[in-house]
Amino acid sequence: MKKIIAVNAGSSSLKIQLVAMPAEEVICKGQVERIGLTDSIFTLKYGDGQKVEKVLDIEDHHAAIDLLLQALLEYKIIADYAEIKGIGHRVVHGGDFFDQSVVIDDEVLHKIEALIDLAPLHNPSAAMGIRAMHKLLPDVPSVAVFDTAFYQTLPEVNYRYSLPYDFYDKYKARKYGAHGTSHNYVSHRAAAVIDKPYADLKIITLHLGAGCSITATKDGQAFDTSMGFTPLAGLTMATRAGDIDVSLVSYLEKQMGKTTDEMIEILNKESGLLGISGISSDSREIEDAMATNPRAQLAMDIFVDRIVGFVGSYVAKMGGVDALVFTAGVGENSAILRQMIIDRLAFMNIHLDAQANSQRGKELVLSTPDSAVKVLLIPTNEELMIVRDVYRLTTKNG
Repeated sequence: MKKIIAVNAGSSSLKIQLVAMPAEEVICKGQVERIGLTDSIFTLKYGDGQKVEKVLDIEDHHAAIDLLLQALLEYKIIADYAEIKGIGHRVVHGGDFFDQSVVIDDEVLHKIEALIDLAPLHNPSAAMGIRAMHKLLPDVPSVAVFDTAFYQTLPEVNYRYSLPYDFYDKYKARKYGAHGTSHNYVSHRAAAVIDKPYADLKIITLHLGAGCSITATKDGQAFDTSMGFTPLAGLTMATRAGDIDVSLVSYLEKQMGKTTDEMIEILNKESGLLGISGISSDSREIEDAMATNPRAQLAMDIFVDRIVGFVGSYVAKMGGVDALVFTAGVGENSAILRQMIIDRLAFMNIHLDAQANSQRGKELVLSTPDSAVKVLLIPTNEELMIVRDVYRLTTKNG
């Protein structure tokens, strides 16, 4: 038995799982939410239903990793760090460097850091996590698992931009996507839940969290996705603007006296739900304020509108859809959001079962039996996908 730890660093969250392989037995799950905000939430689940939850101020991902690793010892989940035989890190952007998971060495880490401009909210967190883990566990092999690897199957018509043709060859200017590890997992689980061959299905997966993306999977391969050259593109997100007219960026730079880098920072960290609502980047707080705050209602309406737009376009591009899948923190837990989205898609004869939709965080069918499309709630498990690759690569390498 090998104990392997998976590290999943999001833009404002960090999750770990300690898993015994090859049995895929989860020993514990740890999570830190709202990193960098006041009242960060630390959660640890282990043993026979034991749970620890604390509210702390956690400044950055390095502090979150340190806290989670110390908790493994404090709560006697492991007796010593030597029990950990492998570490897997979710890395959002692998660019054209990586089309599959790899064992991390200095060259790999330098390439991950070289791609920070392509994923400014995520690759720095991943690199920080890799360095923090290496400092604490220097002799344990680490593996990088790239979100972008899942999108190597995108048709050229869907990954190329309408730019001069040689911009891709010269500058690697293309759609790379993100959240591929999550979309890969939940789309396969969707096929299992509805008991049909993955290669025969048209599936749209909605990964809705602090970062949000939608992926269309057709005939067993990634077909299109909402995020682009960087994770800034696509949907309205917690703090990211999503798709906008690029000429607007130039206009605002001149009006505000900002540089391009400063504008990109605003589009990544001060826009989205936070920028529209003026309340929070946390959709839970926005939902609570919708009844009394018009800006909160507008933020949610825009959020839903952009989601529906991408779903509709993917249904048209694939020539139909067999299943819609909600996943990630918001998608798994917000019954209100799911209902708002499906209400907009009712013209397709898609309907939710109210009782099922009241559930959260568990794998189940949300749609009514007469719905033309299956609607599923499938909690993502990026960590399991990460652990599987760590086990495969570290076992193969001795």
